[in-house]
Amino acid sequence: MRKPPPSSAESAGVRVDPQLIYAVPLAVGLLLHRWHPLQTVPPRAAAPVGIATLVLGLTLAVVTVRRFRWARTSLQPWEPTAALITDGPYQISRNPIYISYTLLYLGVGFWANSLWPLVFLPLVFWVLHRVVITREEAYLERRFGDVYRAYRHRVRRWF
Repeated sequence: MRKPPPSSAESAGVRVDPQLIYAVPLAVGLLLHRWHPLQTVPPRAAAPVGIATLVLGLTLAVVTVRRFRWARTSLQPWEPTAALITDGPYQISRNPIYISYTLLYLGVGFWANSLWPLVFLPLVFWVLHRVVITREEAYLERRFGDVYRAYRHRVRRWF
């Protein structure tokens, strides 16, 4: 993960890498699990459920990253956006990359058979919304105007 540069008027001004917003609570949850284990699923199901969730998250992440590459725009929320992506998974959700991060987060938690990451997930969503998504949406509205407003009206934030 790269450290974001200072914000500029040409970007969303996000100063925290969204991956860190997921990684820190996940690590804390896994550490808590070592001291006080709380299982999510029967032990025999932990690995298959975790792996299936990880594969789903990784697949969505790859598809989403490819959309950014095809559009020749940056995935980093602290860099300028060259294009508004509205096809592929973006037809269903305005935030498929964060859905993929959530699936990866859950997959690790399930594979570790730990309830702790799930306990922290509402905090992850709250911080992500306050620190990243609101800034991204305001920036995209400034950058793309009516085109973004129509897209936002047509496609839900999550599902």
